[in-house]
Amino acid sequence: MLKQIGKEYDNPIQREAFLKDNCDRVEEKGYMKAYTPEELQGHKESLANLSIQIDEVEDEKKASATHFKAQLDPLVARRKEIVKNIRQKAEYVSEICYKFIDRDERQTGYYNADGDLIEMRPATVDELQPTLFVKLHGTGTND
Repeated sequence: MLKQIGKEYDNPIQREAFLKDNCDRVEEKGYMKAYTPEELQGHKESLANLSIQIDEVEDEKKASATHFKAQLDPLVARRKEIVKNIRQKAEYVSEICYKFIDRDERQTGYYNADGDLIEMRPATVDELQPTLFVKLHGTGTND
């Protein structure tokens, strides 16, 4: 088969009429149509402009991501802390506590400001040593 048909007609309407009159059948068909050198150059320029625009938008996106990350990080950290506390059914606090030594039971207990026992452990040797206060005043209770 010939590589080209109807090229002798310069007018595109006459060329199409020639092709239509002489073909066996007219069908809709998809194919890759080669660019002319001018079209190719135009597409390359469009690609360059599009690449510049994409780069600018990506820079804006990066700046926004940094901004949103700065807002989001403390919220995520707080959420993790709350989830951890819920899982443990308690939260870690640091507050004034009151230490009591029961020399008879050989135990040391720590109480919070509400009077709740928060920790109890065996008393150390140093804690069991009698002090001047204990010798003179007893345990501080009315025996």
